[in-house]
Formats: sequence, structure tokens, C-alpha cells
Amino acid sequence: MMLLQPPVSIALLYAIATAALLIYLPFLLVAYGRVQIGLEALSTPRAMLDKLPPYAQRAAWAHQNSFEAFMVFTAAALMAYVTGVNSPLATIAAFTFIVARFLYSAFYILNIPLLRSLMFGIGSLGSGTLIVLSIIQANS
Repeated sequence: MMLLQPPVSIALLYAIATAALLIYLPFLLVAYGRVQIGLEALSTPRAMLDKLPPYAQRAAWAHQNSFEAFMVFTAAALMAYVTGVNSPLATIAAFTFIVARFLYSAFYILNIPLLRSLMFGIGSLGSGTLIVLSIIQANS
């Protein structure tokens, strides 16, 4: 059975949208941690980080790191989109980034540094692959 594959350009756009949503997934645990320490802490959200339970602190850090990774990935995906990369490898790289970033946040929150670092590297490889494919496409 052959799966229907969307055009690479559509896959890239969906990957960007999904990556944007993934930024906020860890923040759900931050919000839960905020409720645990009391609503009065909302008046000083930056200082509140030190009062959060450890899992919520790690979730906040995962949330912050997700913004950084998102910028690079979005630039890479848009490069591939604009240059017209039409390789299944681009779709695989984008999907790999999404899965790796989801697992990155999970491993960060669960405090599994080795797997978290591995997922960071795999996600970065996905972004790097899109950049390389874009440069190759632009030069051909």
C-alpha cells in the first residue's frame, strides 16, 4: 500500500505550523506549576521561575529553547520552500525536526539529559539538511 505524499512545499508549511505549536506544549506544565505555587506569583512572572517545581522549571527552559530552535528551523524550511526544493529528503528532514523537538521537550521535562541532547542534535540535523538542500537547489 502506497501512502499519499503531499507536495514538499505543503509539507514544509505544515511543519512550520506544527513547530510553532510545539513551542507552547511545555508551557502547559509551566502553567500547572504556577497554579501549584499560587496565583499571587502571577504578579512577578520572571521571579516566579525560581519558585516553580523542578519539572515546571525544566518545562520553562524547554519552552524557551523551542523559540531558539524554531527560528533556525523556520528559516531553513522557508529557504527550501522559496528555492523550490522538491526532494523527499526535505519532507523527511522537516518531519524529523518535528518529532525530535517533541521528544526534546519530553526528555527535558523528564530530566533525561542524554536523550534530550540527542534530540537537540537530531532536530538541528533536520534544519541543517533543509539548509543544504536549499543551497544545492539554488545553485542548480
